[in-house]
Amino acid sequence: MPRRRREKKSENARRQARPERGLARGRHGRGIRSSVAGPYLPMLTGRVVRFENHVADAMNYLRAANPERLANVQVDIANVPKTLQHSDGMDRFHVEAPNRIILYRVAIDRLARLHCEDPVHYRMLVERCVLQAVAELLGSDPWDIAPERFGDE
Repeated sequence: MPRRRREKKSENARRQARPERGLARGRHGRGIRSSVAGPYLPMLTGRVVRFENHVADAMNYLRAANPERLANVQVDIANVPKTLQHSDGMDRFHVEAPNRIILYRVAIDRLARLHCEDPVHYRMLVERCVLQAVAELLGSDPWDIAPERFGDE
């Protein structure tokens, strides 16, 4: 059987030809594969990271509003208190004089009685707990620390 000679492809046929295997191609004409989440979705974060971010945002705001009073206040986050602080239940935070606050993430998350579960109400809950803890540390009313953000406007 004689060998057939390969014909040269025309310029138009070369442009429309499929790329070689291994180059940017997808299976079955579906295009290039991408990550599962895709580039258009926000990065996935967990409960701990979200809680820490809300605490940091609230403390940054309070430090900007009261720089001299909150300059060396340290805020730590723990899961749960080691002992029950009150007879009626679990504390959401603990204040250690002179400048340390411990927030209990699980207690704040689980004991919250939010009327709707959405990110805005959750953020407000965390900010309220931070504000109450800072107010207790400073020995003042929570609404005096940041009236324009957390109080009646």
